[in-house]
Amino acid sequence: MKAQRIADLYSDYLLASFGATTATGLSELLEGEVSHDQVTRYVAGTKKTASALWRTVKSFVRDVPAEAGGLILDDSLEAKPYTDENDIVCWHYDPSTDRLLKGINCLTALYSSQGVSVPVGCHLVAKTETYLDPKTQKEKRRRPVSKNTVGQELIKQAGRNRLSFRFGLCAVWVAAADPMVFIKHTQHRDFLCPLKTNRRVALSKADKPQGRYVRVDTLELEAQATREISLEGVDFPLVLLKQVFTNEDGSISIRYLVSSETTLSFDDVTTTYHNRWGVECYHKSLKPNVALAKSPPPTVTTQPNHFFAALWGFIKLERLKMKTQLNHFTLKSNLYLHALHSAFATLRALPPVQGSA
Repeated sequence: MKAQRIADLYSDYLLASFGATTATGLSELLEGEVSHDQVTRYVAGTKKTASALWRTVKSFVRDVPAEAGGLILDDSLEAKPYTDENDIVCWHYDPSTDRLLKGINCLTALYSSQGVSVPVGCHLVAKTETYLDPKTQKEKRRRPVSKNTVGQELIKQAGRNRLSFRFGLCAVWVAAADPMVFIKHTQHRDFLCPLKTNRRVALSKADKPQGRYVRVDTLELEAQATREISLEGVDFPLVLLKQVFTNEDGSISIRYLVSSETTLSFDDVTTTYHNRWGVECYHKSLKPNVALAKSPPPTVTTQPNHFFAALWGFIKLERLKMKTQLNHFTLKSNLYLHALHSAFATLRALPPVQGSA
């Protein structure tokens, strides 16, 4: 059986499963149509790359082109606390908990357009270099290239693939001078991204050459208004705005957004940036709906191949969402209910247990 066919079956298996996923489990499910060894060879075979992902999703993306679409850059961390450490399963900083966690860190380029969000590029962070920590004198791992460099490559790859999108909707780690200049000048795209509160900005063309910068969080910004500013190392103006949110516990959160498209209004910026919500749905769906965390024995080959299969499962769910107008969790719930009906009918068909009520 061809590897492509096994890959298709494996991604379906991840999508349909509700428990542990194994090569033996898939073979038994298919009643020997695919052997345990065939599944094992696929998962442990040639490592899947971003090019393989693009070939998988290309036809789907071409069906939903839109100039107003966005390319969302973000990263996620899948914790693997009980897995042996290697180049991919290693320690990464987790901003949500403000501490180091052992797991798999993935950078994703997610294409969002017309209510559809699909991964068109991905990079599993591999910390292949070791060094001696000068403070602890312990050996640690590090990546050979920075996160920003990988992010720029993902954007460049999207351009080579002729993706139709207007804005790069970036995470806060992309909001540095080099990525901004790269997106605007090299890729000829505009971007929207949040700024950290301690970033320093110049408020006029005269202030910048004089080095007169102020912290973003000290600015008096009017509600529902934008302001043109400059950043050090960025040779074009940006538009800045402030969003204020009231959390469920009554606390206040503030987000500062900047865009390279200075003609945008406050509503334009906030509405466009809201499309980044697609990446939150993407992260939320991967683990429970396509068995991302239920990976095979961890090696630097099996982990990426399982991750690729999970992404393929996500793409299939997104296709089904378009056809049925049902979200991923409803689709998965329907699969579970159908499986439960089948199991219940099978149980009822068995001979009755003696002594039952």
